[in-house]
This record gives sequence, structure tokens and C-alpha cells, in this order.
Amino acid sequence: MAHRVVAFYQFAALPDFRELRGPLRALCAALGLKGSVLLAHEGINGTLAGSEESIADFVDALQHGESFGGRLDRLELKYSTAGAMPFQRLKVRLKKEIVTLGAAGVDPTERVGTYVEAIHWNELISDPETLVLDTRNAFEVAMGTFEGAVDPGIRSFGQFKDYTAQNLDPEKHRRIAMFCTGGIRCEKASAYLLARGFAAVFHLKGGILKYLEGVPESESRWRGECFVFDERIALGHGLRERRK
Repeated sequence: MAHRVVAFYQFAALPDFRELRGPLRALCAALGLKGSVLLAHEGINGTLAGSEESIADFVDALQHGESFGGRLDRLELKYSTAGAMPFQRLKVRLKKEIVTLGAAGVDPTERVGTYVEAIHWNELISDPETLVLDTRNAFEVAMGTFEGAVDPGIRSFGQFKDYTAQNLDPEKHRRIAMFCTGGIRCEKASAYLLARGFAAVFHLKGGILKYLEGVPESESRWRGECFVFDERIALGHGLRERRK
């Protein structure tokens, strides 16, 4: 039986995130969902799998349910399928950050770079004046990336600060285009770079998954597969599971 998979996130002020954990876990359990959800004061991030109806009910509850009170009205959503349940259990965790950068004062709800839709991404990264930067971990980059992209060689997203300090210069790198799996890491990274004086910072809206979903393979500048954090391991164009 095929399972519906939804990857989602939104940076939003959730000062009551601790109180939200119980009701959210109860909702997921009642819907028979498995996967992982992170809650923090800065928002929500997760990937869940279940039936098509259950996933639809879950997303509706996030966007319109009483618990979140309309605060998740800009959820970034990516849907795919899995031939077998890609998660073993359900986890709803409380975190300091929904994606850990460890940089004080970086708030993506206040300022982020320019979103670039997948259909316009090829044009942007074809510009020789644009530094194309993969913000994912090195083992993810090794499985696939965009033509001409720079691999910062980091083991965790928290090391992006060190990479920036050692390799990027606002005077030299005047146009930076970043990407990641679903959009969350490069959205936060763009806020970080803007706070440090970089003037023109762009990021792929919806990340690699949105690109692979919408851009025809014949027009694609993606090479390889996209690592995902579940038992499918990686996805290709059309968000197809890798061949076993």
C-alpha cells in the first residue's frame, strides 16, 4: 500500500510550543501518522507519513485548528509517496531551534533572502556572477547537487557560521543563491547572511524537493539523487523513490 508523505515547516512565533506538544502528538496518533515533528519558539518542522486522508486532515488542523490559532498560515508543504511506511514510529520533540544554526539574533520571521520559484532557478544559477551554495551536509551533497554548486564541506548546519567567516565576503560575493532539501536551512542561512552585510541573497523556495517535483528532467540542472531523512534514503525527479 502506498503511503502519503508530507514534509512541512514554517518559521512562526510559537511562545507556547511546549504546551502544543501534547495536543499535536495526540492528533498524529489518532490519525495513525508516523514520522518526526520538531517544535520550537521559532516554529515547526517535520515529515510525516500516513494515508492520504490522514495527511490531509493533519495539514488542515495545522492551518485552521484551534491549537495554532491561524499562526501556521504560510506552511511550506511538499508531498511525495512511499511504497512502504518510511518511518518506524512517531516522534514529537521540543527543540531550541527547528533547524539548529546556533546564531543569536537570527530571526527568519523578520527578514530573509529573496525566494526563487523552482521554474526560475535555472536562470539564476546560470549567471556566472552568482555564487551557488549548497547548505546541506557533505554526505548529502555527495549523493547529488546542482551543476556548479559549491559544497561547503560541513558535517552539520551549525558549521555554516564557520564556513561563512572563513570563505564568504560581502564585498566579493555580491550575489549568493542557496538551496537545501526542503527550504528550511537555506531560509535561515539567508537571514544569517543578510544580518552580516551580504546584500543580494536568494534561496530556492521549497528546496530541492520542490524543484524535482516541478521541473522536467529534460530541463533539470540537478545531478544525482536527493537524500531524505527516512527509510526511502533518496528521491529523484518527480520525487520518485530510488531503486532498491
